[in-house]
Amino acid sequence: MSNPDADKQSRGQLQHDAEHEKPNKRNPVIFYLMILFAAAFVLLLMSLLMQRRANQEAIDNLQQTSNSATESLHNTLEQNEALKEQVAALEAAQSVDQSTITSQEAQINDLQDQVEELSKASTALDWFWQINEAYVRGRYSLARSLIEEMGEELPQYLPKESATDNDRFSPYDRYQEIYEALY
Repeated sequence: MSNPDADKQSRGQLQHDAEHEKPNKRNPVIFYLMILFAAAFVLLLMSLLMQRRANQEAIDNLQQTSNSATESLHNTLEQNEALKEQVAALEAAQSVDQSTITSQEAQINDLQDQVEELSKASTALDWFWQINEAYVRGRYSLARSLIEEMGEELPQYLPKESATDNDRFSPYDRYQEIYEALY
């Protein structure tokens, strides 16, 4: 048999070794936790990089949109300036056209007045010719009736100067002569 002290001592030694010995299960748990933390850190790093990439793409899209909007605004401003110049040119042309129209309307009115006066002068000369013819032929009653039909307005449209330069009476003067002789 063995020595009880030696057994005791061997047991004490085993007890001491068991108490001071590190358990083997602890090392794998710490290693497993380190792997989990490393994986989480790698995932966070990947998430950060993906977020930065998405943000950079968004910034690039916004920058491109901003550049496009700026270019569109610049083009619109250029078109606006061109349209303003066209409006100014058209307003100037309209002003010139309006003054031309006003001038031409005044000329038309003057011409219409002249046509009216010439028409009345033509009518007055026609009456004068008939009155003079009746007077020269001695038909004084016919001449008087023609003078009355002619009215008081038309004699003023008879020419007051002779167109033939033969020292003869003008149609107006001849009419006055006939009128005075008959009345």
